[in-house]
Amino acid sequence: MAFQRLERKLTKENLWIHILSVLKNKPMYGYEIANYLRKDKKIDVAVITVYTVLYKMEREGLVERKSGNVLNMRKVYYSATEKGLNLLKDAITFLEATLASIKG
Repeated sequence: MAFQRLERKLTKENLWIHILSVLKNKPMYGYEIANYLRKDKKIDVAVITVYTVLYKMEREGLVERKSGNVLNMRKVYYSATEKGLNLLKDAITFLEATLASIKG
């Protein structure tokens, strides 16, 4: 029970960290991000949840979106902003310090 709470807090409840870690490498569209999180990071997340977090992140200036066409279909691509990348660095520093403190 306690471990499941920890896992949820570090994944689904703070999905923005994982999304920024994906977007630091290249722009992606929401469905692509959700698939990557499920397959590569093993985070069981719904596509709608990813879009909800992306919208919040966009309002906070952490990501920006751009429209493009792929095979005559409109796609909205998201990329990390400088503010988002700086926040990701801060989050990683905080998590590393927390882990070091736990390890003693």
